[in-house]
Amino acid sequence: MAVQTTGQSSTIVDVLEKILDKGVVIAGDITVGIADVELLTIKIRLIVASVDKAKEIGMDWWETDPYLSSKAVDNNTKALEEENKMLQERLEALEKKLTPASNRINQTDFNY
Repeated sequence: MAVQTTGQSSTIVDVLEKILDKGVVIAGDITVGIADVELLTIKIRLIVASVDKAKEIGMDWWETDPYLSSKAVDNNTKALEEENKMLQERLEALEKKLTPASNRINQTDFNY
């Protein structure tokens, strides 16, 4: 006579699939203090989720971090180039405004 078990067994793959599908948040704070004086606080926040789930809840910081994404480096470089161009144009405009004024001052100062 064979004994059959009807209980469900979850493999590590099933558990991992559920965790990545739903996501898990682990949060904790570590506080070090002496005589009721707080010296150090460490806040620990850990989220385990799939990339799709993370994007769904608004977490996509890795896409804009230049250390993690080549696209972010390209975007950052383009933004800096545009800002540099704009600042160069402003500087040239200011120099044009100052040049005629300095010429007038020099001409009037030396007209005797």
